[in-house]
Amino acid sequence: MTDIKDLIQTPTGQMLINGVWVKSASEETIAVEDPSNGQEISVIAAAGKEDVNRAVAAARTALESAAWSRMRPIDRGRLLEDIARKIEEHAQELALLESYDNGMPVGMAMMVNLPASAEIFRYMGGWCSKLGGKTVPVSGDGRLFHAYTQRAPVGVVGAITPWNYPLAMASWKIAMALAAGCTVVLKPAEMTSLSALRLVQLIHEAGVPEGVVNVVTGYGQSAGQAMAEHEGIDKIAFTGSTATGKKIATAALGNMKRVGLELGGKSPSIICADADLSQAIPGAALACFFNSGQICFAATRLYVHKSVYEPVVEGLAQVAESLPMGNGRVETNMLGPLVSKAQQDRVMSYVEKGKAEGADLVCGGETAGDEGYYVKPTIFGNTTADMSIVKEEIFGPILSVAAFEDMDEVVKEANNSAYGLAANLWTNDLRTAHITANKLNAGSVWVNCHGIVDPSMPFGGFKESGWGREVAEEGVSLYTETKSVVIALEDAQFG
Repeated sequence: MTDIKDLIQTPTGQMLINGVWVKSASEETIAVEDPSNGQEISVIAAAGKEDVNRAVAAARTALESAAWSRMRPIDRGRLLEDIARKIEEHAQELALLESYDNGMPVGMAMMVNLPASAEIFRYMGGWCSKLGGKTVPVSGDGRLFHAYTQRAPVGVVGAITPWNYPLAMASWKIAMALAAGCTVVLKPAEMTSLSALRLVQLIHEAGVPEGVVNVVTGYGQSAGQAMAEHEGIDKIAFTGSTATGKKIATAALGNMKRVGLELGGKSPSIICADADLSQAIPGAALACFFNSGQICFAATRLYVHKSVYEPVVEGLAQVAESLPMGNGRVETNMLGPLVSKAQQDRVMSYVEKGKAEGADLVCGGETAGDEGYYVKPTIFGNTTADMSIVKEEIFGPILSVAAFEDMDEVVKEANNSAYGLAANLWTNDLRTAHITANKLNAGSVWVNCHGIVDPSMPFGGFKESGWGREVAEEGVSLYTETKSVVIALEDAQFG
């Protein structure tokens, strides 16, 4: 097993600002913990307002420099392709970093995080030469005009990313920003910064000019708050909890910076009477338990038709109890630990709430192992809409299950949430699939599958699940501003 000290390639306790590795102005650090055993494995810099100021100044200078602003779009696209190749060349190293830092199994990181990270740079590289405007036939006062629109970079982007998919979420935001011609100050989650630091290092090795991508590490209440309030930042792109997203939106009002928010979810899953249960049962189980439930679009509310409720719940329990859990560097493990002791305690508090509120504990409901922050996949049956485990985002491996009889009623129940990030449906009836997908209030609806996220498909949510969309053409366009230009080709006629 690779030793973490040999794995970390970036200077310990430092950040990359304007192409130079530096300590924080205060020289304070934050301990990095391996959630599989609770041991300290490294430290990162604890950035403050002064460090954010330095990073923003570097990004602003780079934005206005000819090296970046005059780079040919086709060359910027080639640069993003080079970054994608760098990620692929260092895939095993990055996957191990994710496992040490976040707890996820290396196999899962190799299957999901690494391809997602490389592919978004490759996909966005194609947009660099295609973000054009259009000519517009204006009427005006009857004279001949030449009118057109342009797409301009929004400017300096402050990207704040979460701890559940550290590498992929950093890659999404950086790739979109670079494709649009922006510059970036990245603040990864303080619990999981190692892979983001290495990513930015690889981005510079690929040839990105100094100051175009900077990374500051630190706490949300200091570095994150400084970024949200900073008048030198033109857009904040945030992925995380809805509560924090609301604070960021308020802080961003100072200079009316653009705000993109990819926030929480409480996604419903519906298994119809005609569903293929051999696919629906493991599919619904993994839709909740994958990455130990630490996914914004995890389908944690399951509604099962009354006629198949009993076999589905029995099958779900069999799947839950069969999933190998343990250290992510052990190849056979499918589920790793939760990210921290605080998160483990939070999830276990919901287990107690579920019991107290009258749900039937089908399986799980316990921590696991002698060390680390593991929680067994947990299923509650016969749940009702007023229960905390049904209403609130838990971000852990807890699935609530309820029976239904009428499709119209279950759709109303599925939509009865403050969130609207995703939903899934299991049915063999094409008509049911299309009608129900049309009625579900969610940014992504998956039928007979779950979690199919692709660079070509916009991702984001309704209601309190956020503002705007990530990736695809819709995502990258939100890193631009539209400029209208009108040129009079004839003189005005008076009298």
